[in-house]
Amino acid sequence: MTQRGRAAGRSTAAPRRGERTGGDLTARRLRLRAVIEPVVTAAGCDLEDLTVSRAGRRHVVRVVIDADGGVSLDAVADVSRAVSQALDRAEEADGDLVAGEYQLEVGSRGVDRPLTLPRHWRRNVGRLVKVTVKGPGTVPGQRAPAATPGDRQVTGRVVAADDERVVLDLDGGPAEWTHPQLGPGRVQVEFNRLDELADEDLTEIDDVDDDDEADVEDEER
Repeated sequence: MTQRGRAAGRSTAAPRRGERTGGDLTARRLRLRAVIEPVVTAAGCDLEDLTVSRAGRRHVVRVVIDADGGVSLDAVADVSRAVSQALDRAEEADGDLVAGEYQLEVGSRGVDRPLTLPRHWRRNVGRLVKVTVKGPGTVPGQRAPAATPGDRQVTGRVVAADDERVVLDLDGGPAEWTHPQLGPGRVQVEFNRLDELADEDLTEIDDVDDDDEADVEDEER
């Protein structure tokens, strides 16, 4: 994850009105998204998440990106520079996007985040995933349900995924579910297959532990 500190042109000891009242967080995030998302898309990536939180006297703008085949550290650095430049241009034209001093952080999605969209499942084909399924599931290519019970938590390897369904390889063989039948999936880290994870994925795992210890106050609270 790359980080770049950014500061407004002027700061004062007294809090600005936006900071004192909490401001319009929804409008602020929409303005940031309007600037950041086109830059991320132009780089061939998807904007997975955009959050604004407070860390002490500063704000932290976190941008999470992903792409087919994963996102390299070099790609993260390139997107970070492009987003930073776009924010500079937007602030020169329209004024501050975030009240006061803030820091921009751009990182890849990482294996710790839940699989909730079809593209998440597609990008994790081959990985072991734990998920709560709704319904018995079906054997690929057959209409009859597989010999499995109803709603339950299963662990299986993703062998295929598209915009309609996901096929998991379970102990009893393959079974498929449509996306509405799947809860958020969680990638299971296999210690005997760590060499298959990208460096940025392992960094994201470490970052989760660090974030749990950080004293960060989310503005949405």
